[in-house]
Amino acid sequence: MQIQPYLFFNGRCEEAVEFYRKALGADVAMLMRFKDSPEPGMVPPGAGDKVMHTSFRIGETTVMASDGQCQGRSSFEGFSLSLTVPDETEADRLFTALADGGQVQMPLAKTFFSPRFGMVADRFGVSWMILVN
Repeated sequence: MQIQPYLFFNGRCEEAVEFYRKALGADVAMLMRFKDSPEPGMVPPGAGDKVMHTSFRIGETTVMASDGQCQGRSSFEGFSLSLTVPDETEADRLFTALADGGQVQMPLAKTFFSPRFGMVADRFGVSWMILVN
């Protein structure tokens, strides 16, 4: 059994995937637009070029995403994606990349459980916890 996050960006999915590709090295496995759907009734008005479904890998994890119904701002509340890295240099690099245009919730610092831990909401509002294992 696996649990895979599925994120809805409500119109900004392609931008988010490109951001994660640059910031985290995400590798896009597939991307389908609404206009390519075999069921035209599933296409929100004016959303033909928006992302119906995408799947991408960050490290060993598959993340799925969509523009959903393209109805305004996304709301990512009540969860964080936890990113465990092997060293402090990598933690610093990824934290800085995710913080670009986002909001630092807790700066990277030494904690009792990690030599480097921090929390940041990226420019799309997705909350990330970065820690060194």
